[in-house]
Amino acid sequence: MAATTTPLCDFGWKAVDAKLPAVDGRTLSILELAGPRGLVVAFICNHCPYVRAVISRIVRDARDLAGVGIGFVAISSNDALAYPEDSFENMRRFAAEHTLPFPYLYDEDQSVARVYGAACTPDFFGFNAAGELQYRGRLDASRKEAVDQGLRRDLYEAMLEVARTGCGPAEQQASIGCSIKWKTPA
Repeated sequence: MAATTTPLCDFGWKAVDAKLPAVDGRTLSILELAGPRGLVVAFICNHCPYVRAVISRIVRDARDLAGVGIGFVAISSNDALAYPEDSFENMRRFAAEHTLPFPYLYDEDQSVARVYGAACTPDFFGFNAAGELQYRGRLDASRKEAVDQGLRRDLYEAMLEVARTGCGPAEQQASIGCSIKWKTPA
């Protein structure tokens, strides 16, 4: 399985809103999930080995960021027909299994992933309180390893800076993961 990396942060790019179904049965607006100091929009999926290796740290960081006023939302945009493990029903199971403390939304038509330019899972977009992109990078340096001993919490530290100053760090490391599983055009 080839790894895909994300592009560099396009500082100031404005977050785009959409209403998507959540695994808890609600339909939620992405931007309404922002905290008073910002928002992380994470593109993930259920089957990706990169996501599976770090999901406990994503959950930890989302909980910790909520404490400083940063909202968090995860979106799955993968083609569930070609990748049944990423179906909406399996998203519900994944959310329950990992006790996700944030909404997990389904982008069935992949329009949200396209407008954000999501490249891989996981792919993190960190916005300030004005909805301006300030971070597009990795969770940490672990890649597919489940161990996080001594790793710098890149996403968490960047979003703390965003919460304090409204600006993200100039130096950012790209996220790496499985490519978004795009639907084949009809």
